[in-house]
Amino acid sequence: MRKNILILVIGAAVVVAVDQITKSAVVSRFFLHESYPVISGFFNLVYVLNPGAAFGFLARASETFRLFFFVGITATVILMILFYIVKSQADNTLNVVCMTLIFSGAVGNLVDRVRFGAVVDFLDFYIHTWHWPAFNVADTAITTGAVLMIWGMIVRRARNVQD
Repeated sequence: MRKNILILVIGAAVVVAVDQITKSAVVSRFFLHESYPVISGFFNLVYVLNPGAAFGFLARASETFRLFFFVGITATVILMILFYIVKSQADNTLNVVCMTLIFSGAVGNLVDRVRFGAVVDFLDFYIHTWHWPAFNVADTAITTGAVLMIWGMIVRRARNVQD
């Protein structure tokens, strides 16, 4: 259990710090909606505020509703992850790393919601005129944690089927 808590504390500190430092750099150096091409035709740094969630989910809802909804959901997820990591007796490091990534991303985006009422996004990948929705380090951590968790479940299931 101590190893799990250590992974959570160190991992979360690093991810949240990188997330907030990169967002602060963008906010301090860019005007809102400004774009800087990094790889022409593929990748820009931008400064956008996303009041919703992934793909603009609930972006048009009232600000008060969004604040309570997203803070409530995020707080619930954070508490569930803390409970899992503290109570987990299993020595499954991959699960703890996955949960830490999801936890860290949730915390990073929660900080933005409390500070700005929206999440700062700045990574803009695109091909010609098709743009993937802009995202940030916290979103990357959440996605990576979820994908690794699914991959781990598939591998464990495949191992169990073979046994």
